[in-house]
Amino acid sequence: MHIEFDILTLFPEMVEGFFTSSMLARGQKNGLLDVRAHQLRNWAQDKHHKTDEIPYGGGAGMVMLPGPIFDAVEALRRPATKVLYMAPDGEPLTSQLARELVQEEHVLILSGHYEGVDQRVRDELIDQEISIGDYVLTNGTLAAAVLIDSVSRFIPGFLGDEKSLTEESFMSTLLGFPQYTRPADFRGMRVPEVLLSGNHAAIAQWRHEQQLDKTRRLRPDLLDKNN
Repeated sequence: MHIEFDILTLFPEMVEGFFTSSMLARGQKNGLLDVRAHQLRNWAQDKHHKTDEIPYGGGAGMVMLPGPIFDAVEALRRPATKVLYMAPDGEPLTSQLARELVQEEHVLILSGHYEGVDQRVRDELIDQEISIGDYVLTNGTLAAAVLIDSVSRFIPGFLGDEKSLTEESFMSTLLGFPQYTRPADFRGMRVPEVLLSGNHAAIAQWRHEQQLDKTRRLRPDLLDKNN
């Protein structure tokens, strides 16, 4: 499996280091994915490389012009491309959604800025609008990076140990269980004895109970999804 990501943004430098470090760098070196960030101003239609304008009807802030975005998307889009727009009012990013997106061959991500983009862009170009949380960032470039990181983890071979995908938070609508490593006693704080027992059934039961307790305390809404 191989997936390509292209990001359209006014700030490509915000993510260039992110994609050339750690596991994302290794994944690209191993041929599992490609990530490219494109400067949207390269498709601007005037000598000042203007990409925004005041909104019709008034209001604070600026709105991104449709022209550069249409030209950029049309230049980069292929028959199999899925075009995403990172927006705070989009569909929430979940592990299930990331698992679905990893099936795509080519994902083109539009990073919003200012007060957003001209609605005609959203109506005509965008296949899916995605939010990484109920908050607003100064721009969507970081949100695009988060999405790529989340999706990449589902590429076979990307993590190395595929077991980690099945044991982490949100994969079963439960939060993760506590993890410990050596030493067994650190400054008087001991690792739970069950984890030292070698009894795998008891360890699995303990971990599940810890997940339930943590989810009840911090995210009871996730338990409702099991009903």
